[in-house]
Amino acid sequence: MTDPERTPVIIGVGQINDRPERPEDGLDSLGLMIAAARAAAADAGLADLAAIDSLGVVAQISCRYDEPLDGPVAAALGAHPAHSEYSPLPHGDTPVRMLNDAANLIGSGQARLALITGGEALRTAAALARRDAALPRAPRIKDAPSYAQAHGLVTPTDVYPLYENALRAQRGQSLAAGQAESAAIWAAMSEVAARSSGAWLRTPVSASAILTPGDRNRPIAFPYTKLMVANSAVNQGAAFIVASVAEARRRAIAEERMVHIGMGAGAREPYAILERDNYTHSASMDVVLAETLARNCVTAADLAHAELYSCFPCVPKMARAQIGWPDDRPVTVFGGLTFGGGPIANYMSHAVAAMVDTLRGTQQRGLLYANGGFVTDSHAILLAGAPLAFAPHDWDVQGEADARRDPIPPVDEDYTGPAAIETYTIFYDRAGAASGGVIVARTPAGARTLAHVDVANDVLIAFMTDGAREPVGSGGQIVAGADERRYWTTA
Repeated sequence: MTDPERTPVIIGVGQINDRPERPEDGLDSLGLMIAAARAAAADAGLADLAAIDSLGVVAQISCRYDEPLDGPVAAALGAHPAHSEYSPLPHGDTPVRMLNDAANLIGSGQARLALITGGEALRTAAALARRDAALPRAPRIKDAPSYAQAHGLVTPTDVYPLYENALRAQRGQSLAAGQAESAAIWAAMSEVAARSSGAWLRTPVSASAILTPGDRNRPIAFPYTKLMVANSAVNQGAAFIVASVAEARRRAIAEERMVHIGMGAGAREPYAILERDNYTHSASMDVVLAETLARNCVTAADLAHAELYSCFPCVPKMARAQIGWPDDRPVTVFGGLTFGGGPIANYMSHAVAAMVDTLRGTQQRGLLYANGGFVTDSHAILLAGAPLAFAPHDWDVQGEADARRDPIPPVDEDYTGPAAIETYTIFYDRAGAASGGVIVARTPAGARTLAHVDVANDVLIAFMTDGAREPVGSGGQIVAGADERRYWTTA
């Protein structure tokens, strides 16, 4: 028989969308975290959160603070938790990993009441930066760019297209078919966001509008348009409260308000993007999803809902293929990072809140899958409106992921000569013109190397983007340019 003192449930969720008339008047990240925590307390019917004995705060990037924010959050709430963490990196898997950790603390008797919160004030930060643009600033010392960064692979919008293009080719899809699939997934997410009270954008968008470049949907990095990528221009906070069933009952929380927590799993890929075995799948994602379903003795057919991380289309495409999630079902209960909002590492706190609202008072189950970095960190967990079998467990399945990973090719940074395209992308400026591009290529010896794309070469740009022929797998030459860069030329 399960011990209610060691059975974890979510008892309260809170979301904040901060949209003052003047963005510069908005809350900062700390303010959003505190406001979301208090909203979660109100949802649970708690007068305050002074009694929490575990606190997890998701790292933010919007504002500069002199200290980690778990201390200020605890102080604002009048709490003195025995367990406290401010996540070391702003990676999108963090809320689900912290949920798993809180459930383990409760399951092992080390905590009774836990809070996870996060917030990002990027809308306010951007407005303040525009207002203060003329102010003098101290010079920033920048490290020399890495080999990948020197070729334009810096941010997620630069890197995820490598997976999208490789995945399309590996599946044998045409460019039109791959783009249509992305647009259909995103249009369905916009429909969910329209019904989601916490979503940032609540107007449905058609697949055609998502697919078609234009003034309000400029190309970002091939093949993604603005409406296919995460929307970080938000002020959003979200929080959730985890308790033991016994503690929830002591606080007079109704059984139908409790959402039960199942087992989870987590693993990661090598951090460096060129140290991946390939760009068509993630061994960590595959193992984490498979292990989470297996540990909870369920399959996709047993799930009523799923939240499959949706920063860029390649991620839910890979995830739903791994678990067998039907193509005609939404991959979100919140609205996705484009329409629900993309508050950097804290998106999944909003997804947790939406999943809890969806599952309360039902017998249904929902899967949460979170991704962070550049398809780097994966963590998944099961929630349900009815009791689940739970025991404290080691969520780390890194060994299994490493065993499944294919050999990682060496990198040859100075190669010139014949090569074949492994994957690629083209970068665009704000006017929609090609501003650069990168080819990830394989040498005849099997090494991985990078080459720039000459955007003045209209024939090459057309070959890479018009869909008449699949560039992935095609041959060419890497040649040294007059500017000391190495460029791709077609065979």
